[in-house]
Amino acid sequence: MEDLDETLQSVGPRLRALRQERDVTLAELSKSTGISVSTLSRLESGQRKPTLELLLPLARAHQVQLDELVGAPVTGDPRVTMRPVKRNGVTWIPLSRSPGGLQAVKLIYPPGWPGFVPEQKVHEGYDWLYMLSGRLRLLLGPHEVVLKAGEAAEFDTRTPHAFQNVGDEPAEVLALFGPQGERMHVRARPAPK
Repeated sequence: MEDLDETLQSVGPRLRALRQERDVTLAELSKSTGISVSTLSRLESGQRKPTLELLLPLARAHQVQLDELVGAPVTGDPRVTMRPVKRNGVTWIPLSRSPGGLQAVKLIYPPGWPGFVPEQKVHEGYDWLYMLSGRLRLLLGPHEVVLKAGEAAEFDTRTPHAFQNVGDEPAEVLALFGPQGERMHVRARPAPK
């Protein structure tokens, strides 16, 4: 019973971390799940016990397996089930399991994506990118870098940044998204003009 109580207590923080990682507000999550904002808030703070009726729509909205939400023990198979997800035209293929920590993802940006010069945004954390193929334009504050296959970049995501596929083929990227304070050792530097 102790294990069950511990598992149930860990669901709230896991839900909050997952929502914040995806930069979704409680109101947006409420709209996509049909669960009230107050219920979502109580779930995240641990004031309400998670039930299957609440967890199923949340798993669907976050596009994760139910066992990820509850922190079910690994069954012994070390392989990560890769289920591609499309977000804003970009294909995300998860390469790691646990929400809330360091996330490994393969990203596929279609040719010419997004079709306009994107607005630079900021958020907490660090991003690390390794180009597998194609060309990806990284706008990083006042700097602009075009990354090609075999190149890597790392930056503090509190610096305004945006991406753009500047090639005629898909840009495939291996990305590590870490929580605040997570750092890699390859730095992006602006190309000389």
